[in-house]
Amino acid sequence: MNDNTPEDTADMDADFTYQVDAEDTSKRLDAVLAAQLDTLSRNRVQALIRAGEVTVDGAKILEPKFRVNEGQLLALTVPEAEDPEPLGEDIPLSIIFEDDHLIVVDKPAGLVVHPGAGNWTGTLVNALIHHCGDSLSGVGGVKRPGIVHRIDKDTSGLLVVAKTDVAHQGLSAQFADHGKTGPLERAYSALVWGAPSSLKGTIDANLARSNVNRQKIAVVKTSGRHAITHWQVKERFGSEDQPALASLMECRLETGRTHQIRVHMGHIHHPLIGDQDYGAGYKTKVNRLEEPLKSAIAGFSRQALHAGLLAFAHPVSGETLRFESPYPTDFEELLRALRKF
Repeated sequence: MNDNTPEDTADMDADFTYQVDAEDTSKRLDAVLAAQLDTLSRNRVQALIRAGEVTVDGAKILEPKFRVNEGQLLALTVPEAEDPEPLGEDIPLSIIFEDDHLIVVDKPAGLVVHPGAGNWTGTLVNALIHHCGDSLSGVGGVKRPGIVHRIDKDTSGLLVVAKTDVAHQGLSAQFADHGKTGPLERAYSALVWGAPSSLKGTIDANLARSNVNRQKIAVVKTSGRHAITHWQVKERFGSEDQPALASLMECRLETGRTHQIRVHMGHIHHPLIGDQDYGAGYKTKVNRLEEPLKSAIAGFSRQALHAGLLAFAHPVSGETLRFESPYPTDFEELLRALRKF
């Protein structure tokens, strides 16, 4: 609760309260609340307002467009979630390694890792529950049993999942340490627009929810979460007319933030090919290409990112395990088309 919140307010039981300051005067209620809440999207805030979960100076306001004034007290209550418990589903899994403690899978692009809004079924978690039964670690919670880390729906590649609580705790500690004191490695292959002037570099730029679109992540100068990506150019593609059309890069994570590689590469003006969120401005580049490359890129319907390397210490035996995943078919075909350019 904010320090300037009156102690005799009728909204002491609210989950969040905020007293409007001069900067927010005359702004929409939904916009002001969404700007203050990193955990809720603007759409979610609007739904809560319409459901009567928001008050202004103690009075319920049902209109997201309501304009607020300096000094008004906003209070929001978030009802307890009643998400369905995920069930096992017979979804094919590409299993790279499995023992009594953990399982390593090669996730295809298009498969969501865990259930959430709009994706309560058909996820990797549903497939794991079917495959592992009751052996999945419960540390990750009902919706994310065994999940230690995740990759985006449209990113392909390697994931390790804990089958016991001991394994979950051991793996989580390694991911939290980011490989500083152990063998943890995560390397991604990315096909990006353009070619950096140098062959390798490091991006150190904090990340936070975008103030413009709460579904996206943005680089921020202050606050946010610390994020570091190390990159290296593996191959450059071009012609006499366009000598720096695209590059194949290897990205290694020192931190693991949501959309980190995608946002960081866009930040240095080399967004991933096919990235509709952080590289949409490069669509016009495709129209200027000649066939068959034009069709190859236009038909690539996801960000060109593949988690190809994963290494870690087995949380029970201590043995270093290292796994590599070949490029999936769509990534390989796009790479082949770029090499012919």
